[in-house]
Amino acid sequence: MPAKPAAETPTALITGASSGIGDALAKCFARGGYRLVLVARSKGKLLELAELLRAEHGVAVDVLPTDLSAPGAAVALAARLRRKRRPVHVLVNNAGALEQGAFTQITAARHQQLIALNVSGLTAMLSAFVPAMVARGHGRVLNVASIAAFQPVPGLASYAATKAYVLSLTESLAEELRGSGVTVSALCPGITATAMLSSAAEHNARVSELPGFLIGNVDEVAAEGYRACLAGEVITVPGWINRATTVAGRATPKWLLRRISGLVGRRLI
Repeated sequence: MPAKPAAETPTALITGASSGIGDALAKCFARGGYRLVLVARSKGKLLELAELLRAEHGVAVDVLPTDLSAPGAAVALAARLRRKRRPVHVLVNNAGALEQGAFTQITAARHQQLIALNVSGLTAMLSAFVPAMVARGHGRVLNVASIAAFQPVPGLASYAATKAYVLSLTESLAEELRGSGVTVSALCPGITATAMLSSAAEHNARVSELPGFLIGNVDEVAAEGYRACLAGEVITVPGWINRATTVAGRATPKWLLRRISGLVGRRLI
C-alpha cells in the first residue's frame, strides 16, 4: 500500500517521550504510520529517538523540547504547532513525575513539582488541544494514569493523588465528549520496568526487593495503551494482577482498603 501524502497523515503528540512508557508509545505510533511530535525536557534523548523512528519506520518526526510544568508551556506548544499548520489528531499525556517516600520527608517544593506536571501540565495540554479536536469532529486522547489512582498509597501519597485526578478527569471527559467524535482514555499501568522505577530503587533499597511478577514490561504496557487509545476504551489496566487488584479495590470497603494499603505501603517507606 502506498504511503499517504503528508497532509493526510495523522499526527500523534506524545509528552514524556524521552524514556519509559512515552518512548515505547512513540514507537507504537511510529509503527502505525503516524506523524509524531515528541515532547519532553531532554532535547538530546528526543533527537536520538526521532532519528531512530525516522530510520526504522520512515515517519516524519518533530522534536519540541518543553517543560510542561512551566506555566503557559502548553499554550506556547499549541501555538507553535498552529504556526506549522500541524493539527494534532492524537494527544498522549504521558509526562509525569514520581517521588517515593514519607510525605513528611519530601519537601514542599517537590510536592508542588509533582502537582505542576502531573495535574496542571496535563490539564493545560487538554485545554490546549482538545477543543480543536472537537471542532474537527474527531480525535483521540490517552492520559497515562496508574493503578495508584484507584486506592490510597502510603509512600506515594502525592503521586497517587495526582493520578486519581487524572483518572477522574479522564472518566468525566469521556462522558462529556461522548458523541463528539473525540474519545478520552486512561492507561493505568502497575509497577513498570522504566527509568522511573530504577530511580526509585536507587533511593530506596526496599523498592528493589519487589518480586519480578509484579513488574510489567514497558513495551507490553505501551502496546496495550496504544490499542485502547485507538479503540476509545475509557480505562485500561495492563496485566491480570493489576486488573484483579483494581477490581478488588473497588469492591472493598474504603476503611479496609486504607488498612491494607497502609500495611503494604509503610513497609516501603
